[in-house]
Amino acid sequence: MADGFLIYMSLKNKHILLGITGGIAAYKCAHLVRLLIKEGAVVKVVMTKAAEEFVTAKTLSVLSKNEVVTDFFDSNNSWNNHVALAEWADAIIIAPLTANTLAKFASGLCDNIVTACYLSARSKVFVAPAMDLDMYQHPTTKQNFDTLRKNENLIIPAESGELASGLSGEGRMAEPEHIIEFVNQYFANALPLTGKKVLVNAGPTYEAIDPVRFIGNRSSGKMGVALADEFAKAGAEVTLVLGPSHQKPQERSVTVIAVESAEEMLNACQKHFEATDIAIFSAAVADYKPKTVAASKIKKLENELSLDLVKTVDVLATLGKQKKHQLLAGFALETDHVVEYATEKIAKKNLDFIVANSATESGSGFGVDTNKITIIDKHNKLYNFELKSKQDVAKDIVRFAINYLKTHE
Repeated sequence: MADGFLIYMSLKNKHILLGITGGIAAYKCAHLVRLLIKEGAVVKVVMTKAAEEFVTAKTLSVLSKNEVVTDFFDSNNSWNNHVALAEWADAIIIAPLTANTLAKFASGLCDNIVTACYLSARSKVFVAPAMDLDMYQHPTTKQNFDTLRKNENLIIPAESGELASGLSGEGRMAEPEHIIEFVNQYFANALPLTGKKVLVNAGPTYEAIDPVRFIGNRSSGKMGVALADEFAKAGAEVTLVLGPSHQKPQERSVTVIAVESAEEMLNACQKHFEATDIAIFSAAVADYKPKTVAASKIKKLENELSLDLVKTVDVLATLGKQKKHQLLAGFALETDHVVEYATEKIAKKNLDFIVANSATESGSGFGVDTNKITIIDKHNKLYNFELKSKQDVAKDIVRFAINYLKTHE
């Protein structure tokens, strides 16, 4: 399901700093770390001395695959930089949040590594309270929660159940699965393309000469696959129509449709185009194909072989004619007059913008891991970018598409 994919994606490659304080619920944090890792997050743990009474740093270190920080200085008397830890984090989760640490957060006290990281936080802070029923309902506790809310911390509601005192009621730390769901939902809702459908095509196309040979090109598909990944990370539901390529998207939510010929690529794109919000076509579609395809392998009998070629279907131009509400963009790989030729294609193919690059410039074009692009919009405004990895180029293009949507909706 698409919703499930979005929730999966939201923590993929996120840097999560988990702060554990000294409540009995700390024992659940081993499971919480496992779930975070399963979601694809990179996890580092900081914990108070009191927390070590309930769960060991060694256990959490093994599970997180990172050293656990328990004090300002390590065993070699080297400083553990709490500022660097906080800056590293895309999100900080404090679980369990005891009444004592809650009071410290609300008043700005800083006497351990967890409170120091909290006060250094630049990312969103999630807190999962855990305390006895009377403590949870005390007016001072409620005031402290209000202070945290005013400081834009997100409070994961405590749950009801049996408490450490033997009482039963509100105050149990949310179960690790519920903490994951809460944090996931925040990131999913915060993603700029949540709810949007994106169509990307990538790779070469192969046009058969006979059952063995084909006409193709040197495209690897790296650029388009990187685009599919970056759109997925931005929250979109992505369909990737991929020609013959060894490249595969890293994001599990990307739906891949494998095709071979230009006609197959057009058919697959047309099937999804009407429901698409953003279509970015980076595939290097073969311009010509054999007029007839031999039924069996052509034997090497003569010194010369002539093939009659005919034009293939223009996938981008065809969909440009069918365009209604979609943001439609294409790629133009040229060997000379790059901007001039690319600009001509914008009107000809009814594009909102085009990504132009040179096949002859060092570090750009087919088969390499880098690219240098110029984006030209339909108003002929140019945006030049430096040579970057194709993954970083994909990020630039996705950001451009997001901004374009915002200014044209």
